[in-house]
Amino acid sequence: MKDRAGRRRARRFAIGTAVVVALAGMNGPWLYRFGTEKYHQYKINQPEYKAANGKWEIVEFPEEYRQNTIHAALLRTGKVLLVAGSGNNQDNFDDKKFDTRIWDPVKGTIKKVPTPADLFCTGHTQLANGNLLIAGGTKRYEKLKGDVTKAGGLMIVHNENPDQPITLPAGTKFTGKENGKTFVSKDPVLVPRAKKVFDPETGAFVRNDPGLGRIYVEAQRSGAKYETGTQDNYRVQGLSGTDARNTYGIAQKLALDKKDFQGIRDAFEFDPVAEKYIKVDPMHEARWYPTLTTLGDGKILSVSGLDDIGQLVPGKNEIYDPETKGWTYTDKVRQFPTYPALFLMQNGKIFYSGANAGYGPDDVGRDPGIWDVETNKFTKVPGLSDADMLETANTVLLPPAQDEKYMVIGGGGVGESKLSSEKTRIIDLKADDPRFVDGPAMDKGTRYPQASVLPDDSVLVSGGSEDYRGRGDSNVLQARMYHPDTNDFERVADPLVGRNYHSGSILLPDGRLMFFGSDSLYADKANTKPGKFEQRIEIYTPPYLYRDSRPDLSGGPKTIARGDSGTFTSRAASTVKKVRLIRPSASTHVTDVDQRSIALDFTADGDKLTVTVPENKNLVQSGWYMMFVTDGEGTPSKAEWVRVP
Repeated sequence: MKDRAGRRRARRFAIGTAVVVALAGMNGPWLYRFGTEKYHQYKINQPEYKAANGKWEIVEFPEEYRQNTIHAALLRTGKVLLVAGSGNNQDNFDDKKFDTRIWDPVKGTIKKVPTPADLFCTGHTQLANGNLLIAGGTKRYEKLKGDVTKAGGLMIVHNENPDQPITLPAGTKFTGKENGKTFVSKDPVLVPRAKKVFDPETGAFVRNDPGLGRIYVEAQRSGAKYETGTQDNYRVQGLSGTDARNTYGIAQKLALDKKDFQGIRDAFEFDPVAEKYIKVDPMHEARWYPTLTTLGDGKILSVSGLDDIGQLVPGKNEIYDPETKGWTYTDKVRQFPTYPALFLMQNGKIFYSGANAGYGPDDVGRDPGIWDVETNKFTKVPGLSDADMLETANTVLLPPAQDEKYMVIGGGGVGESKLSSEKTRIIDLKADDPRFVDGPAMDKGTRYPQASVLPDDSVLVSGGSEDYRGRGDSNVLQARMYHPDTNDFERVADPLVGRNYHSGSILLPDGRLMFFGSDSLYADKANTKPGKFEQRIEIYTPPYLYRDSRPDLSGGPKTIARGDSGTFTSRAASTVKKVRLIRPSASTHVTDVDQRSIALDFTADGDKLTVTVPENKNLVQSGWYMMFVTDGEGTPSKAEWVRVP
């Protein structure tokens, strides 16, 4: 291990020394005039340097196509879907200006796509048919305490009529019986009928349990005098007769406190061929910051998020069926903080790394463990270092996926904490007694690190910031390759652009990596200048693409079933050492539960390469994959797209 790492360090040092020596041989004044920045640019563009460290390049779209990209996904067409929604911009939200772009990284073209809802802080995952499922988003922006002018909060509407539900429109007024204050609903609400309860032994009627509806309300007028401090019953104005007797509201404190973001129930499939959103049934729960995870049967688990009144969804998880386009609740409740890192295991259970992005109490649903969704049993896994700093940590399934090893990278304290961790933690879920152990540390505590799996089984870890949302000019302009076989990091070329909150990375079919987004709170060390959303795309070309040649790959079937084989053509077939199926990414908020790299068995015969897909449906989920072959030097081919039905 150490010998290999030492050779890499020596090689990088030697390259740097050679450049310095060459320049020093020139006259001193010329070297001085050349300047530090020019020398740096000279060095990083040398072929030897790029072959050892790779290269970063900035892509800047024409102004009319720029947006605040929050989400990105690689489509089976090879294009990249870039979703902003309102882009963390209240003015865009108020104007219903919601943005999506499709970028072709090969042709360099970009296209605007009509966006049907505010898909800002939505959830997404790849479907078996090649579409992208997108669910949730923004119903209302948060308001900080000083910006709230009207008291408001949650009103629970009761319906005691067992014969029919009742719908209350937006603008319904609720007046307190004790406090006499009137509050107005912001949206319509459907309140289900009451449920008749009978004695199980005698069959006699016992009572009606009222149907309940939840709605966000605000005071009619601004000012602190319209706040309430205690629970009260509220009469619903505009109702008469039995509706008036059966329908009422109950609310706790309605105040001028901070109002959190609120989610939506909307769901869509994005069709990468037609390049448009297709509306499907909405979720049962509104969700803002949800995680969507593909299950072994191709259905999608939707977990967590802030609901339509800004509260953390109380453990009510649901499953999307791509066949029916509908949602059903899971049988039992389990709560997680928002954007939890949830991964399908080979035994069909769900691994939760403990990492998340965003919202939720610091003592609920944050323990890492293995979750059986069917029985709701949750088995904690021990050993996680810096366990109180997992918010904004990244989790990656290390390649190959068959090993079932995960790495949790960096992270920080809950909320707007200044704390950050330099740790990496690794767990082997195939061990007899799985527990986390520390991996190689980073140079700095890092929130929002990006991690992308590469075809040669290395993992690029890049960017992030030491403080919450890059405060104090704390972006980490470093990148390193993690090598699972030796469990060590190798520093590579530094990125040109800082990336923190609202950023992500995507592996492209040609083996390069794309980075997007970043949303710093401030632009200076003193935290006095507001930050500006980073709209530039950055491309990292790894060292393996600066070698003399790369293996070719062509032909072969477009579809290979689990357990079946397919034969491809490659002039370099005899030199191939690895074949990998890599699931395309869907990345946002340090969360990319889609990406996984699966090792394929293969045989070579002349220029023919026959590959076999594993049989386990939980390892190889149905859908489209990039298939790469890698030679003995670690150089990958361009990807061939393969569908696993």
